[in-house]
Amino acid sequence: MKWRINLVFFLIFLFSAALLGKLFFIQVLQGDFYKALAQGLHILPEEIRTERGEIYFKNGETLAINWNWPLIFASPPKVKEPEKTADILSSILSFDKNFILEKLQGESLYALIKNRLSQEEVELLKTNNLDGIFIGEERGRYYPQEGLVSQVVGFLGAEGSGQYGLEEYYDTALQGSSKGTDLTLTIDYDIQFLAEKLLEGAKENLDIEEGQIIVIDPYSGKILAMANFPNFNPNQYKEYATAGDLKIFQNGATQKIFEPGSVFKPITMAAALNEEKVTPETTYTDPGIIEIGGWPIYNYEQRIYPGVLTMTNVLEKSINTGAVFAGRQLGGELFKKYIEKFGIFEPTGIDLEETCPENKEFKQGREINFATAFFGQGIEMTPIQLIRAYSAIANGGKLVTPYLVEQNKEPEAFESIISSKTSSQLAAMLISVVENGFAKSARIPGYYVAGKTGTAQVSYSALGINKQGYSEKTIQVFVGFAPALNPQFLILVKLNNPKTKTAEYSAVPIFHDLAEHIIHQYQIPPDYD
Repeated sequence: MKWRINLVFFLIFLFSAALLGKLFFIQVLQGDFYKALAQGLHILPEEIRTERGEIYFKNGETLAINWNWPLIFASPPKVKEPEKTADILSSILSFDKNFILEKLQGESLYALIKNRLSQEEVELLKTNNLDGIFIGEERGRYYPQEGLVSQVVGFLGAEGSGQYGLEEYYDTALQGSSKGTDLTLTIDYDIQFLAEKLLEGAKENLDIEEGQIIVIDPYSGKILAMANFPNFNPNQYKEYATAGDLKIFQNGATQKIFEPGSVFKPITMAAALNEEKVTPETTYTDPGIIEIGGWPIYNYEQRIYPGVLTMTNVLEKSINTGAVFAGRQLGGELFKKYIEKFGIFEPTGIDLEETCPENKEFKQGREINFATAFFGQGIEMTPIQLIRAYSAIANGGKLVTPYLVEQNKEPEAFESIISSKTSSQLAAMLISVVENGFAKSARIPGYYVAGKTGTAQVSYSALGINKQGYSEKTIQVFVGFAPALNPQFLILVKLNNPKTKTAEYSAVPIFHDLAEHIIHQYQIPPDYD
């Protein structure tokens, strides 16, 4: 009987010894491997250990969310056939074989090969079931809309901090202390989607180099769409950065300056109307050419418009000499004060990084600088500054602050920069531009549409060429609002160097298609039968 008891104790001892040996093997001899394996199955970088706030469109569609991304890592001691394994992985991952082989032959027990795997890559890896190769996951940022609204949202960098766009501007709020704040945007998904499609179409049909579309509520400053072409996929930002294509991350709507051309004439006219220096019916005769300090100023294509013309005709026909006439009634210094009132010398205050042009040459106050600025050449701004200025024309005279993230606060009391009378007069003049001028293709049956075209030559200096004067390249713009007597939206369309002569044939049709869609989507009642 005693030998049986001893046998039982001996077996227990052997089992315990084996168990302790296994634990020693796992925890000590291969502790790093299993620790790495556990981390590989769920890697959570320190920078995003707290759940980052997510970003949603106005309609609730997701824009930036947190996601478990699959990754692949190796434990080199477990890899039985490094050469063969490297060959297979190189084919699946489209990685250099030598890079993978170096990982597989390292001394570490854990070697990350690639993160953010596609589902196809995951399936192929599972099918091959390679020794020493493991699939894990890491928590990271995912942008389900891919390229849509990419310059607005930005991306989350490798260190876990926001880069560009809203991810950077609201980085502190999104990170939070335990759970970051979610952001709901003012951007309407459907309008944004169509705006970007229209820009893609402009690339295909007009071969544009760049383009922006902004849609704003002119009364509140809410941005309903902010589209850029070209865009990028923030899920793959590293590929763009590696290629050195950093400019694509910039938001052209808020960070790229340009000379607006004739689309700026209504601002000159607004100042002259507001100071009662002219009325819509004030007349003048087109001289065809004006010389200022030895510099000639012509109309487009050196046209001469015969007969007596009104200020409304000046906007309808986009006459440069007429804009100079109106501006001269105002005077250069008073004109400069109105430019300041319209916010061209300051940031708009939008909740994004923005560039504010210096306009040093214009501010020198020479007569020729004022004269060309009257019709939008020689003065610079960003698209967001221009559409903000137009908001004051559309909303009765108030300078709004544009914004992208819904705000739980009382509406701002915006400053009046022109009278409601001036606003109404100018709206009527801009309706006439659409009905009788170069913007007829902006017309929408049943609705009064107000707007103005602009085709500006691009200076050599803006192209980085050390040369005075202007190139053959153009920027073509249309800004318009509808219904003109009670505007529900304001649209800016800006196209860089489209293969058309003027904005009448490029930007205006795009405005029409987007405006018509918004009218139908929001079921805006018509102005007339």
